[in-house]
Amino acid sequence: MTDAIDTRRLANAIRALSMDAVEKANSGHPGMPMGMADVATVLFTKILKFDAADPHWFDRDRFVLSAGHGSMLLYSLLHLTGSKEMTIEELKRFRQVGSRTPGHPERGHTEGIETTTGPLGAGISNAVGLALAERILAAQYPTLTDHRTFAICSDGDLMEGISQEAIAIAGHYKLSKLVFLYDDNGISIDGETSLSDSVDQLARFEACGWNAVRIDGHDAEAIEAAIKATEGADKPTLIACKTTIGFGAPNKGGTEKVHGSPLGADEIAAARKELGWEYPPFVIPDDVKQAWEKAGSRGAGLRADWEKRLAALGAEEKAEFLRRQRAELPAGFAQAMADYKAKLYAEPKEMATRKAGEAALAVVSQALPELVSGSADLTPSNNTFTKNMTVVSPGSYGGTFVHWGIREHGMAGAINGMAIHGGLLPVGSTFLVFSDYCRPPLRLAALMKLRVIQVFTHDSIGVGEDGPTHQPVEHLASLRAIPNLNVFRPMDTIETAEAWELAVSSLERPSLLVLTRQNLPQLRLEDKGNLTAKGGYELAAAEGAAKVSLFATGSEVSLAMEAKAKLDAAGLPTRVVSIPCFELFFDQPGAYRAEVIGTAPVKIAIEAAIRQGWDAIVGSDGGFVGMSSFGESGPYKEVYAHFGITTEAVVALANAMAEAAA
Repeated sequence: MTDAIDTRRLANAIRALSMDAVEKANSGHPGMPMGMADVATVLFTKILKFDAADPHWFDRDRFVLSAGHGSMLLYSLLHLTGSKEMTIEELKRFRQVGSRTPGHPERGHTEGIETTTGPLGAGISNAVGLALAERILAAQYPTLTDHRTFAICSDGDLMEGISQEAIAIAGHYKLSKLVFLYDDNGISIDGETSLSDSVDQLARFEACGWNAVRIDGHDAEAIEAAIKATEGADKPTLIACKTTIGFGAPNKGGTEKVHGSPLGADEIAAARKELGWEYPPFVIPDDVKQAWEKAGSRGAGLRADWEKRLAALGAEEKAEFLRRQRAELPAGFAQAMADYKAKLYAEPKEMATRKAGEAALAVVSQALPELVSGSADLTPSNNTFTKNMTVVSPGSYGGTFVHWGIREHGMAGAINGMAIHGGLLPVGSTFLVFSDYCRPPLRLAALMKLRVIQVFTHDSIGVGEDGPTHQPVEHLASLRAIPNLNVFRPMDTIETAEAWELAVSSLERPSLLVLTRQNLPQLRLEDKGNLTAKGGYELAAAEGAAKVSLFATGSEVSLAMEAKAKLDAAGLPTRVVSIPCFELFFDQPGAYRAEVIGTAPVKIAIEAAIRQGWDAIVGSDGGFVGMSSFGESGPYKEVYAHFGITTEAVVALANAMAEAAA
């Protein structure tokens, strides 16, 4: 009983800090931290394996606050357990510009935050990826990898569609070291969840291959027993913790009024009285702080033991493990890629860039054992499974390829979690048109600066017979609009290989490789270094002063080259510029960009997609040959002709613009 009382007192410190920070900011969500304080206290003081002195310790248990709106729960825990960065002053600056305590937790912005959460369901999928990464690495480094993943999720997380994809993945792969602590408070912003939802969550999780139990989320003994019962489980576990949102607030607790608004001075005073917490705002008594800091150092001995096991590894194995943790490329990688490209230059090949991507990936994955590929049930079409790969399966995690099923959203979120974990380089794949399903995790990957790669094939109206539902037209523009995201659309085998080189080397900017279904000629025949790294470059110069500059990406570069030949023959000197990656091109110095764009009076962009984004290169008065509508079903060459994306159309537009400019 004394222990239970002590636990409640520790939990009340979380409640007080959360009330006070939200009140001072006049903004935030006090209800969830107050409701889940007892669960979090038991988890952090008695279960979680971590050492506050080393938040990056590789074998720590991972904790994900999927219900990121309750960020003060996590900030309070970091402060109380001894984070040097999360001072009381930072808590007082909650939700202020430049603070370490933004409205929702942000990885990389605040020490001790595993992943950026807030968009509901995102943390759930990240946690699944973290748990899968642990299993894969445990198969490779069994003496160094043995930790668990815990996530606190909310009603809102479980209502989001991505949750179904994620929990199905976790259940299928039997991720037994994954535990979800569900804040089962029955309240959302609109009011009681019964307004919109009547799902039996325990039955739902059990149907997906999970263990599922319900407990009193304010009973410390029940919480501890339920979590400890998951040790040694053969399935992932959902623990539905029945809680009162805003626990301790006598008038607003248990209602939507405590979900997303400050309690107000009167209610906070009443809550302090209800909880027996007689201390002023932001004051934590010494005995409580000492108890919390003791909990924060519980894992120091376990970390020291782990460091001994690391030191005991053979020199080569230890060096390889540390290389992977640092996300460094192995010494032989550059040479392997140089040898591969030398073969392409010696024997030029005409092939679809999805096939070129497969060939390059075979070289990349052979050189990078940490690479884990996968596909959302389009493996034969995406070409992301190579001969040297083996499949990850339930209970057998030694492979390097994951079958995600038709779960693009869940795949992309889980891949983010794998990258967050460290030690792996995850690659996902689907059709470009289905990148819409992946967009929220792609945005978060860019925000978190994750080293993740997505391969999106069937990149344009070149999909052909599948028709407009499967022909992406606006997708390139929308993906290029996401900050800190490299979108590669290579034109041939060489640019595809170069894009792979750049993608695996990009440590703080995710990469998308957008590849064709149809065959393309190899246009680069001479090794001049990795020109894709510049984002854009002159592929073919004009004979004399250029009167026309043609800019294109992917499959349309070969079309531009055909148009150049006709325009040159007609006495209109033309140059061709390949722009395989807008983002890298815009990263270049202004003088280089100006040189590549050139001074030709006629500038035309060619891309089987919408125009948006191209004006930054050709100008608003530049010409454009591309799409302004959805596509059409038919053989791809006929579809291109139907929409006027042809050599003849480019030549006609160039002639008309040149005549107008004369």
